[in-house]
Amino acid sequence: MNKETDIITLQMVIRDLHGCGSTHVATVPVHEVFRGQTVWRGEVEVFDLKGHPKARRCYAWAHLDKPDDSEERFVTVLEIPPVKDAQTAVKVAIAAEVKGKK
Repeated sequence: MNKETDIITLQMVIRDLHGCGSTHVATVPVHEVFRGQTVWRGEVEVFDLKGHPKARRCYAWAHLDKPDDSEERFVTVLEIPPVKDAQTAVKVAIAAEVKGKK
């Protein structure tokens, strides 16, 4: 897919999951390191939300999932404390994923 298609897909995911429209405002590169090791590196798309009752912004990205990278997974994180930017959105998503595997 191309960048424009990716953004449109993420906007549809945001609408389905959070029940509101969105406007793409930025692409932010994020490199998350834990104990000296890269745990995630990629681009986070930033969206302003229209009509969400609690959040004015959402951070979203897609990545390949499963051991063989056979499935695309979409991640959306609302800008609700402690999330304040793309970097903290990635940290919160990673922490939630690790907690869910325990």
